[in-house]
Amino acid sequence: MLKILITAPQSNTGKTSVTCGLLEMALRRGLDPCALKCGPDYIDPMFHKAVLGIDSHNLDIFLAGESKIRQLAQCYSIGHRAVICEGVMGYYDGVGMSSEASSWHVAVCADFRSILVIRPKGASLSLAAVIKGMAEFREDSRIAGIFLNDCSPALYKSLAPMLEEETGLPVLGYLPHMEEAVFKSRHLGLYTAGEIKDLKERIGIIADKIEETVDFDRILEIYNSEDCEEQGECSEAVHNGPVIAVARDDAFNFCYSETLEAWQKEGAEIQYFSPMKDKQVPADASALYLPGGYPEIYARELSENTSMLQSVRDCREAGMPIVAECGGFLYLGRTLEDSEGKIYDMAGVLEGEGRRQTRLVRFGYAGIEAKEDSMLFAKGESVPVHEFHYWDSSENGDSFNAYKKTGDRKWQCGFADETMYAGFPHLYFAGDNNMAARFVEAAEKYRRNR
Repeated sequence: MLKILITAPQSNTGKTSVTCGLLEMALRRGLDPCALKCGPDYIDPMFHKAVLGIDSHNLDIFLAGESKIRQLAQCYSIGHRAVICEGVMGYYDGVGMSSEASSWHVAVCADFRSILVIRPKGASLSLAAVIKGMAEFREDSRIAGIFLNDCSPALYKSLAPMLEEETGLPVLGYLPHMEEAVFKSRHLGLYTAGEIKDLKERIGIIADKIEETVDFDRILEIYNSEDCEEQGECSEAVHNGPVIAVARDDAFNFCYSETLEAWQKEGAEIQYFSPMKDKQVPADASALYLPGGYPEIYARELSENTSMLQSVRDCREAGMPIVAECGGFLYLGRTLEDSEGKIYDMAGVLEGEGRRQTRLVRFGYAGIEAKEDSMLFAKGESVPVHEFHYWDSSENGDSFNAYKKTGDRKWQCGFADETMYAGFPHLYFAGDNNMAARFVEAAEKYRRNR
């Protein structure tokens, strides 16, 4: 089995382009690859899925713990001859100023060897110092090779032998500057895969070039794992349970595949719907999930779909279990300011007004502690969460005490009762907690009593 983690010294080095190109190469060679992503990112897995046609999954040690991500990595690799995992941020960048939950931490826990992606612009011999420092920063760095991105053929010819001599690491290939490999970004990261109409063609062009510039046989030799026992716990989904209606369209698409699978393993059925285009929540739904996304970009379309807004209000009034995270939480508020500063009416389930901010708000990993018993939590129970948003609400709730693991920052957040969780913090239902079972249990109770 080919096992690779794609990483870099920092963000914006082109890890996603390189990962997608290598996934396409592995696909062409009949290796039936699967993709994984370090950390809490929602967007990069969409790119992976665009290449492979199957879900990519997140490996997040902070949200799930070491043993769980090891189990998930084993589970999702079953039946595949290549597993390519895309790192997050810089290789050693984890919680606070530590390496906890970093890409390196994932590589160690899940037994990956890593390719270090370097943009060589503006340096030559100094690159060797950076690479050598990265490779020796931890005793077991797992770095086994180098890839030069956005590098001209002439520069590669000069750099590759020098870097191999100075670092002792093989230079596995390069990717020249290509417009196809440049993906536009906005306030929450890359444009989503579904918004890039020619994405499959662009990735094909990247892979064509990588076929010419990468020594794939050398990669196979270095990154072949001889110890890949198919021992992951991959319990099958149970059918005929309650239907969870999951919002999925251009406005709501930040959803972990593992979350949906966790609900399915508890017996739930998943049914997708669009708050932008559909007229109502699916009639047979027994629970509602409103994930994050970009409601601020599509505020006008969401506001104009008044029948859907009324349907969501009806669900709340009927006592249907609801989980609404970040963008979904903003959708439940009274109003939402769009990216151009215009104000639109939203569902009005909650009193908050969604407002644009000038910078990221409460960014990163945190923990939340429940003040009282609710649908998902027992009083005093704490769970890890993640936040990433440029919008804020005038009413963020006070059902939880939130805190950073490092430092002394604390605040209150979220709305929680016997049928709802709503707040900016993203939850991870596939972790070692009871949230998935509790949500499905609440949906089943609603189904029986409706």
